[in-house]
Amino acid sequence: MHEAFTLTTPALLFSAVSLILLAYTNRFIAYTGVVRNLYKQYKENPTSVLKGQNNNLRKRLYLIRTMQLIGVISLFLCVVTMFLLFVGYLLVAAYFFGAALLLLCASLALSIWEIQISVKALELHLSNMED
Repeated sequence: MHEAFTLTTPALLFSAVSLILLAYTNRFIAYTGVVRNLYKQYKENPTSVLKGQNNNLRKRLYLIRTMQLIGVISLFLCVVTMFLLFVGYLLVAAYFFGAALLLLCASLALSIWEIQISVKALELHLSNMED
């Protein structure tokens, strides 16, 4: 195991984690526009449907924040892993890298959850249009 575990191993995650964080950030930015639009609609005509959308968006924003935070910590642990490999602490580096991988998995799992919530919100809009 230690022979195959080099500085390039955690470095491989850099591009993947960076792209994931970029996708999370883009989703966050899209939601800011939705929130602003929802706020404007609510000020003009407050309804229970808009309150429900508000709660849904709040939950999704918190999930994205958590996804981003966990993703950044995963990237940080990859950097720590590289440093530990550089100074020769292979076993400790392996544990840090394992933690980074677990955090990345957690971030992706939260992303799946957030996507499911988003799809349910869109389904509500579509069903309202059909009624």
